Amino acid sequence: MPIKPFKSIGIGVAYSPNLKANLFEAARLSVFFEAKLVLIHVGEASEEKSKLLSTILKSFEKDQLKYEVVFKLGNPVDVILSISEEKKIDLLILGAVKREKIVKYYVGSIARKITRQANCSVLLLIKPSVERIPCQHVVVNGLKDPKTEQTITAAFYVANQLNAEKITIVEEIGQDEIAVKVDDDKSLRRATIAKERIKLRENTRVKEIISHIPKEYTQNKTIKLQPIFGKRGYSIGHYAQITRADLLVMNAPSRMTFWDRLFPHDIEHILTELPTDVLILQ
Repeated sequence: MPIKPFKSIGIGVAYSPNLKANLFEAARLSVFFEAKLVLIHVGEASEEKSKLLSTILKSFEKDQLKYEVVFKLGNPVDVILSISEEKKIDLLILGAVKREKIVKYYVGSIARKITRQANCSVLLLIKPSVERIPCQHVVVNGLKDPKTEQTITAAFYVANQLNAEKITIVEEIGQDEIAVKVDDDKSLRRATIAKERIKLRENTRVKEIISHIPKEYTQNKTIKLQPIFGKRGYSIGHYAQITRADLLVMNAPSRMTFWDRLFPHDIEHILTELPTDVLILQ
């Protein structure tokens, strides 16, 4: 499976208290991935705004950061999506918002709409920081899906570029796969055996995927396979939260319709309550 690097990274720029932290995160990622950075501001251009951005990013001159600034008036969702298409952005960075009085993060209405409609990969940041916080543990979905091999491969590539030491591949398994009704000790044993067989099957499938990934991305990594029985999206999000993962990597949904939002898709569970930074790969 070929690795698709991020050649162009975009970020929506709002002149808010988080501006410097967001720009530092985006600039660092651009340096790590050797990508060009595109700063998208929904609003009028001004010398003052351009000067502020240049001042903030000055410390990245030594890293030979390449960036450009695009100013455009219009609806924020439409502007960011259209510029992303025009500039052929591979990875779009969006900030999440902390809920009042509780340490939980959710995607605001603008970011949520962009995430649903973007044709590129999206990174949702919950705690942007001026000082780099090392990425040590990456959790990636390993569910049985046509996109999963590409997602796992890309997750190893990302982990390698960020110098993460540990990768956990979570295989979410629906409870309906265990066709045993537990009502006594005998049926409990049957259910336990069925679960172990499913876990073995899933681990074998994921190990086959890992065997195709270039050794340079898998060596010196602690790799864990973690089958979980539960609701897709919620289970992996909860696991990423309790293990304090630094990054959760997910497949982008194949489609996102009205019915997916009425009856939540696995990504919708993640967007409702972000457990950590989330990378949704196209």
